[in-house]
Parts: sequence; C-alpha cells; structure tokens
Amino acid sequence: MDEYSPQNQEDTAQEVVLTYDPGRQDAVVLTYEAPLPPAMCRPLPGETAEEKQPRPGRPRRKRWKTVTLVLVCVVCAVGLVLGVGYIGIQVARSVLEDRTGGFYYEWDGLEDEDLGPTTIASYPTGGDARVEPLETHGDALSPQEIYEKVNPSVVAVVAYLDYQMASGTGVIISEDGYIVTNYHVVEGGSACDVLLYSGLQYEAKLVGYDEENDLAVLKVEAEGLPAAEFGSSDMLTVGDKAYAIGNPLGLELRGTLTDGIISAINRDVDVDGTTMTLIQTNAALNSGNSGGPLINAYGQVVGINTIKMVASYADEAAVEGLGFAIPSSTVAHIVNSLIATGEVEPQPVLGITVMGMVTLPDGNTGVQVIEVTEGLGGDLAGVQAGDVIVSADGESVSTNSDVLRIRRRYTTGEEIPMVIYRDGEYLEVSVLLMAPVDAAA
Repeated sequence: MDEYSPQNQEDTAQEVVLTYDPGRQDAVVLTYEAPLPPAMCRPLPGETAEEKQPRPGRPRRKRWKTVTLVLVCVVCAVGLVLGVGYIGIQVARSVLEDRTGGFYYEWDGLEDEDLGPTTIASYPTGGDARVEPLETHGDALSPQEIYEKVNPSVVAVVAYLDYQMASGTGVIISEDGYIVTNYHVVEGGSACDVLLYSGLQYEAKLVGYDEENDLAVLKVEAEGLPAAEFGSSDMLTVGDKAYAIGNPLGLELRGTLTDGIISAINRDVDVDGTTMTLIQTNAALNSGNSGGPLINAYGQVVGINTIKMVASYADEAAVEGLGFAIPSSTVAHIVNSLIATGEVEPQPVLGITVMGMVTLPDGNTGVQVIEVTEGLGGDLAGVQAGDVIVSADGESVSTNSDVLRIRRRYTTGEEIPMVIYRDGEYLEVSVLLMAPVDAAA
C-alpha cells in the first residue's frame, strides 16, 4: 500500500489517496493524528504552554467510582436506619393494637405511674346523705337553664401527691358537704382540696372509695351547699340530649359546658381488665372532666363521667365523641353503701333472667323469663322459665331495663310484688331480693 502524508501541517486542503496492494504480506496500520481544539490547549492559570502536560493523579474514572461507592454506602445506611425504625414502629403498633385494635380507654389521672397508697385523711362513715335518682322530671330545659341549675353543684377536686397534683371534677350530693368524684382523681393522694363554684375552697376528707367502679366519696365541713338533683339512668334512651360540666385541662377552664346525645346505654367496657357497664355519649369529655356530671335534658345528673376512648398511636385517625359515664343507678348504690358503711355491698338479685318484649294474646306486653336460678328469690316464689312478667311493683314492664330500674328501689331482704302470665292466666307472686350467688337481673 502507498501512504500519502502532507508535507506540512498547514497543507490541509490537499487530497488524500489510499491504494491497496494485495501483494504485500506485512500488516497494514493506518493512523491519524489531528490537533486538539484550541480551547483544550489553553494552559491552566500559572502554567505555560510548554508545562501543560497530562497530570498524574487525576483519574476521573476512579474519582467517579469513589463518589458512587460513597453514595451507595450512604443509601444503604439510610435504608438500614429507616428499616430499623419501621420495624420498631410496627412492633409498637402491634403491642398497642393488642389492647383494643388500635384504640384504648383512657383515665384522666396519672394511672401510668406508681401512685402508691391513697392516704387522704378519712371521714367517719354512717352519715345520712343518700343519692336517690328521681324517675320523674319537669319540662325540658334550655342549655342556659341547665347550666344555671347544675353548675353551682359542680366542684373542682385537687389531690396532692408527693411532687405533683391531680385535678378533676366532683358533684355535690348533699347540702352538708358530701361530694362524689372518680377514684382515679384522688388515687395516691395524701391530701385533697375542693374548690366551689363560689370560689370558696375547703379541705376534703375521704369517706370511702370503690376502685373497681372508679367512684369515691369526699366530705367537706360546710352547710347549705347546692346539691345536684339526680335522675334515673334506667330511663335513658339512645338519642336523648346530654350535657357535661367539668374542668377540662385544669382549673383555668373550670365550669365548661359541652353537649351532645346519649350514644348508647348499658355499654360493657373493659378498662384495665375490669368490665364496667357505662353510658356512652358524644358530649365532649377531656382530661379534667373526670368525676363531673352527665346531665339529661331536665337538669338531672344521670351519670358520673369517667373515661374516654383515644387512638393508641399518633398516625391513627383522631377519636372524637366517645366518652363514657357511670350510670346514676350504679352511682346511687355504691355511694350510698360507702357513706353508710365504707364498703360496697353487693347489689341484690331476683335470681331470674329475662329477655325481650312479648305481646300476649289479650294485647298486654311483658318480658319473658328465660332462666331461673335455683335457691334464689324467683325460684322460691315459684317463677318458671317461660313465664312472662307483666308488672313489678305495680308498674307495667316491657323491657329488661324496666325490671332493673324497679329492682334498684329495693334492698336485700325486701320483696317485690309481681304479676306473671302463664298458660293463659295471670298469677301474683312476691320475689325476695337476696345477695347474689350466680344469677342475672
């Protein structure tokens, strides 16, 4: 092959001709060298053209490999941290969800801490004060009238612990200074004060408490206090108007009124392993409302507010309008027992279980007996499964709540007159109330 090379670099316009000689045996190598663009031939600052040579120690490919390796390490580290955090969150969520599927019931007090014994000075039992829920009422009141009627009977309760204090709400139940509140408000306290609506402050003593039902009775030395009127929780129905008065988030907001409805009745709620039968309401309850009144449309206290439901982790949907109160029927039994003896006597039972409303052939209604416990009052009176209770204490009954409401008027050892229907005829019986063994109703 013949090669043609320009005679000088300035002669760049001449034609280049390549020919191929098949007779030559040696390898043919073609090379071409062109000058670099002027921009790439500029010397660095402080460097002459003669000094500009390829610089050792600047391997671009190796530098990019190093950068890439660093980025990969950073990404891996971030991924590891996020993975560990995600696992931790899932474990925490799973633990909390085991309680009630992502939600749980919350006291307003300091129950998560070891509060120690409650050492508030005691007050002697045997007083005459009693809570007696009324089954009658006047006309419905406006929210303003309800507040004006009930708020003077609502107090702020402050319990002093070792290095802190807990505050809640209470309700005056007698003119001579008996007050009901939640036990968890005063739990672990060594002293307690009560602040009245009028601004007067009294030292309170502890008459007694029932931890399982979260109720406590306090006593202050005062006379002529405005006692609240209690109504029967057994007469509530879902959808009834409901109001709450309390001290949410501390004493600065004491006397706050909120409203709503009765959302459910006889709601069984498991709180720390204890099942409580409560009234559910959507009237706003916040920390500090504990021990305060749940009020019906007639200005009567029908419950003592105790707990609310909350989300168990931060990213769960907010929980609104799920508050719970101890029914006034339960409050009356426990508070009256604590004032009288300092202990809670078991509620007496009839020894019968009833279910549902039954319409008789003559058009009368009643509740059907589905079980009778041997040896208790119903059995001794001759009541049988299948009988229909038409009336009790002279009142017609058509629901389970009617029977419970009438039963609560009586104490152990008393008899309730009843009319039952059996095989086409009406029978009169008297059922003795006895201490519970293993019965319902």
